[in-house]
Amino acid sequence: MVTAPTFKWSFLAPRYWLTWIGVLCLYLISWLPQRIQFFLGKLLGRLVHRFVKKRRHIAQVNVALCFPHLNEQQRADMVLKNMENTGIATLETGMAWWWPQWRVNKVIGSIEGVELVEEVQRQGKGVLLLVPHMLHLEMLGRILGCKQQGIGFYRPHNNPLMEYFMTKGRLRSNETLITKRDVKGLLQALKNKKMCYYLPDQDYGRNRCEFTSFFAVPDAATTTGTLLFSSSKNCETLSLSGTRDASGKYHLKIYPALTDFPSEDAKQDVTRVNQRMEQSIMLAPEQYMWLHRRFKTRPNENAPSYYS
Repeated sequence: MVTAPTFKWSFLAPRYWLTWIGVLCLYLISWLPQRIQFFLGKLLGRLVHRFVKKRRHIAQVNVALCFPHLNEQQRADMVLKNMENTGIATLETGMAWWWPQWRVNKVIGSIEGVELVEEVQRQGKGVLLLVPHMLHLEMLGRILGCKQQGIGFYRPHNNPLMEYFMTKGRLRSNETLITKRDVKGLLQALKNKKMCYYLPDQDYGRNRCEFTSFFAVPDAATTTGTLLFSSSKNCETLSLSGTRDASGKYHLKIYPALTDFPSEDAKQDVTRVNQRMEQSIMLAPEQYMWLHRRFKTRPNENAPSYYS
């Protein structure tokens, strides 16, 4: 488990100066009014849309694959909005890491379903909370932590200084963090009746996966890691949705546990997980992380990439 991060004097070395400049800019912007930050975020997102062609292309492919019923203009509009929300998400990270609690309280629209977590914990079990990669994930964690602290399951940042700030920021509302390789640590946390975040909606490769439907794609590589944790007798599997409305307020909802889960049919189980993810994403599809190569792993290793 990750404890409170320790500042190191080596962080002052020249190799980190650019990181310091970026973090300082993000920190200063975080003190601006939220509406101004959103305006700046949209501008940043439009720059990404205009100049970061690789990421724009990935989003275009994902949206086309998942929503074939949309016409070309509708897909283009969604991708542009998604890029704008990507820019906003960059600044939302600063809000989540550094805003005082009174500012966070002002943007809480609604939090539903916390009692479902509490009921599971009263039964002596932990909660595996399935969460899609919404762009404002940092704010969702900060806000939910106001009502119910959890444990984050995450991949450490490659930059030690960014890892320091990221860990420090996330621990403002989370009990602790567990690195993705610490499987035993997460199982122990569930045994200790903790609520643990788990994000099962990305393509983690061919190892430990089933190919099943995700939106209109019938053979998306879907991790079976969810089943490893859900199979614990000390665990119930719930899910979370989170959206940001036009006024800048966030709405979170926790959904009841999956019943008879997991079963003996792994493919059916991960299909149900994907359906939960789709349910949450469709509340605000433009706020989802479409920039990830969700369909990079094909059932046939020799099949051409969707992203070529």
